[in-house]
Amino acid sequence: MKRTASAVWTGGLKDGKGSISTQSGVLDNTQYGFSTRFENGPGTNPEELIAAAHAGCFTMALSAQLGEASMTAENLKTIASVTLDKVDGGFAITAVHLDLTARIPGADRQAFDAAVTKAKVGCPVSKLLNAAITLDAKLEA
Repeated sequence: MKRTASAVWTGGLKDGKGSISTQSGVLDNTQYGFSTRFENGPGTNPEELIAAAHAGCFTMALSAQLGEASMTAENLKTIASVTLDKVDGGFAITAVHLDLTARIPGADRQAFDAAVTKAKVGCPVSKLLNAAITLDAKLEA
């Protein structure tokens, strides 16, 4: 399976602008630029897209792991926070923090924790990232 996305950029780093599109059309010439990455300008940025991808990937992986443990979530919500730091004269994504709230009536806490750990390690986006990945998991009955 392959998925594609494209980016177009015109101009310099600070005065230029770009657009991002995805194969599915969910993003279609969506604006991004210096101000959306390093300030609070309108549009998106690569780190926000990585955060969305990681939150989505981890949450789906957790759903699969819960199913293997005979649990079904009523609701799973994951917020991913990506940290971009200046490193060695450039920038790098150094960390991702996943903040999970799960509502699983009657869940076994030990089985839940094991499923969360497997999902964090096994999610394809986690495997892709060369960053510290931390996680807080809250289980609601």
